[in-house]
Amino acid sequence: MIFQARVWDPLVLFLLISLTSRYTTLVQADADFLDVRTNLDRDRSGKRTDPKDKHFHEALFDRHYDGRFASSPLPEANRLSHLAALVQTFLTTMSDIGQETWIMHGTLLGWFWNQKILPWDSDLDVQVSERTIHFLAKYYNMTEYRYRLPGFKIATYLLEINPYYKIRGVEDQLNAIDARWIDTETGLYIDISTVRANDTARAQGIEGALMCKDKHHYVEQDIFPLRDSFFEGIRTKVPFEYAALLKEEYGDIALTRTTYEQ
Repeated sequence: MIFQARVWDPLVLFLLISLTSRYTTLVQADADFLDVRTNLDRDRSGKRTDPKDKHFHEALFDRHYDGRFASSPLPEANRLSHLAALVQTFLTTMSDIGQETWIMHGTLLGWFWNQKILPWDSDLDVQVSERTIHFLAKYYNMTEYRYRLPGFKIATYLLEINPYYKIRGVEDQLNAIDARWIDTETGLYIDISTVRANDTARAQGIEGALMCKDKHHYVEQDIFPLRDSFFEGIRTKVPFEYAALLKEEYGDIALTRTTYEQ
């Protein structure tokens, strides 16, 4: 199945080589290392030591990597370019399959400052609706995508849905992340969280209350209607009340301080 990815910026040229569907139904267990590994001889994730009901197992050497695909962190000088490719390919793929997503948390903060990933960031965060996560789980779980990117060889990305995404409450903290978009060469990934109706809050009279399993709470007016913008040269969407959301999460100073203190 061949897709032609959209080109939004002449500096970011994408050619989607192929899409290989490994499974078309929801996998009800961890993706086995032997099924998904690329060039590693052993699994370096925390699968053996993590609680048994946890689906995603971060690498033992760095929680921002998937240990099924990487044995060590990238050199600092290379990390940012791989993160940029990660979000560019994800946003392009979601657009091509007609599914809505928007950037959030530290990724949104990077957008606020310069429409790029913050230079010191090691992770990326996006959100989707319940309708979208159900659609992805039904039709796209464990699908692989191959892109030829400027400055890279052909890169392969895996969309993996957490089978526990159907549990809607915050009590399932082992599985607060509902899906990941994973670079199978470097092990870097994007966390994908689902924004759901907060039935408890709505029953208490909070109109349009929303929540994520990571315990973030919103109302519909915070996020919708989504605004159109660009991030790393690719079309993206951002929450309507982006400034208020960033201030609530990071404080007023995050939108005014021009120096970074590690």
